[in-house]
Amino acid sequence: MFKTIFSKLITIFIFILLMSFLVSGVMLYYFLGNFASSEKEKALSDSSEYIATFLRLMIESENNPLLRLFFENQLEVNSAATNSIIWVVDTEGRIIFDKPDISSMSYELRSRLLRESGYYKLPDERQYRGIMNGTGVLKEIGTFYGLFKDTGVSWLTIARPVRYKYGNGEERTIAAVYLHTPVPEIYEMRSILFKLFLISVLISIVVSIIPAYLFSAKISRPLKEICDASKKIASGKFEKKLYVKSRDEVGELAESFNNMASDLKKLEQMRRDFVANVSHELKTPMTNISGYIAGILDETIPPEKHKHYLSIVMEETYRLNRLVNDLLDLAKMESGEMRLNYQVFDINELIRRCVIKLENMLVKKDLEVEADFAQEETPVNADKDAIERVFINLLHNAVKFTPEGGKITIRTVLKKDRVIVSITDTGVGIEKEELSVIWDRFHKADKSRGKDKTGTGLGLAIVKNIINEHNQEVHVESELGKGSTFSFTLSRVEF
Repeated sequence: MFKTIFSKLITIFIFILLMSFLVSGVMLYYFLGNFASSEKEKALSDSSEYIATFLRLMIESENNPLLRLFFENQLEVNSAATNSIIWVVDTEGRIIFDKPDISSMSYELRSRLLRESGYYKLPDERQYRGIMNGTGVLKEIGTFYGLFKDTGVSWLTIARPVRYKYGNGEERTIAAVYLHTPVPEIYEMRSILFKLFLISVLISIVVSIIPAYLFSAKISRPLKEICDASKKIASGKFEKKLYVKSRDEVGELAESFNNMASDLKKLEQMRRDFVANVSHELKTPMTNISGYIAGILDETIPPEKHKHYLSIVMEETYRLNRLVNDLLDLAKMESGEMRLNYQVFDINELIRRCVIKLENMLVKKDLEVEADFAQEETPVNADKDAIERVFINLLHNAVKFTPEGGKITIRTVLKKDRVIVSITDTGVGIEKEELSVIWDRFHKADKSRGKDKTGTGLGLAIVKNIINEHNQEVHVESELGKGSTFSFTLSRVEF
């Protein structure tokens, strides 16, 4: 699966790369054409200006033979340098200087030129009248009014008038310099550069595919391991671990996966323990109930003891009812369905009412209760019924695990914007190993405080969830043989 995904990613990567190169190539081709054309025009224009200047100098020297020879040599040099045909044309259209020689050119071209007074002459007045009457440089792309039509290509022609100022101050055009070059020659450099660009594109694609493939393989391998491990975890094999040593996002994903697998393993163990605990908690009272009822029905239990055993059945029924209600309440809390009804109330008054509710248990065990309140009234903002349940559960535990004649101390302490409520007993205490798990469902203190055989093991789990829903904290401190202190915080209200 991951190979297919990364194959698609590589394909997309190559496609994007090709599109990028294509756009770049089109732009490069266009700009190279413009650049080559403008550079060629500039070169021809500069050469025409140089030739025009030299021609004026030669005229001023009254046709010095050496200067004329040098001038013709410069025409040949410029013709070779610019890869162009250079003509110097007089005002009547006669070609008085030509490089290369017209006689060496094709018959088709020579046949279109006129012959006059031993000179070749431009056949169409449009080819020279306009430039002779003007002062600027002429640029023409095409066949130069049909002169180069048989060559099969377009030509770029640059024509510059040569004006001369006589001694009497008169200035007029005496000739014009023409430079002709075939347009394909202009774009030859563009074609060469573009071919080099295409070659570099192909090399870049090949070079890019190799690391892209290696990179995708590097990523897909651990992802495949994660996929295989997830399938095993889905089948219930939570022992599968990933060994990915990379420190990138994939490594973090593998580490998170291992943590998830570990948490799922713990969750599965909690689920099994939960089922086992629920089964045990339901089985014991159900066995007692069915046993006593069967004994009454088959008259194993004599009639005079029916009331006694029916009262035991009733107690077991109450126990089952408490267990079911606690399970339902805990399920609502853990699923987020619990809705808190916040209100302001006096926590000290609530504590007094809770102590009164458990007065019979306190008196029966001859327990001393000491209340140490920070102030007479301590208003807090919380769900009153939920906090009453928290306090009743904690106080009930303190009563159950404190021996007869012991002492329970209840305190409220003010700390900034919070109130700390604590219940300290002089009971048997809790082992250190148990402190981290006492908040778990169905964890009962039988191992350390074996006197309790009637609880459901859900009281502290409910306490923890209620306090967490209030975004508050709950703690326990205990020393084996000396007692325990349970404390929780509430939001304080100041009037």
